[in-house]
Amino acid sequence: MDCMKNLILVIGLVLGGLINAQAQSDTDMVIRALKSANPDMITTYLDDYVDLKLLDKDEVKNMSKNQAAMALKSFYAEYGIKGFEKVSDGGKGTLVYILGKLTTSAKSYSITVQLKQKNGTLYIITMRIS
Repeated sequence: MDCMKNLILVIGLVLGGLINAQAQSDTDMVIRALKSANPDMITTYLDDYVDLKLLDKDEVKNMSKNQAAMALKSFYAEYGIKGFEKVSDGGKGTLVYILGKLTTSAKSYSITVQLKQKNGTLYIITMRIS
């Protein structure tokens, strides 16, 4: 009986580690997309509907993926975004966050990205740039 408990514990730990590794891998992919400063690459990680806040504009809730993609492309072009520096990341359960700075040649903007796991993949559900 103790052997069975140990086996179940080991299987649980391995599966937990695999799920965490997958979330970390997905987070790394999103960070790479942000570092690329390529809005097309970033939009591949957008959920179907996103909450988006760009600088002093009002936050738009439940913006479609296509509208959010156009807004991000416009923002990146207008402000000359060149890269991304991660400050921290973390999460609990199916929610993950990434905090960082979008960089230009002259200044930087704070960014908070919230992701949610859906069908085993992390998708951006909220993006706030200030």
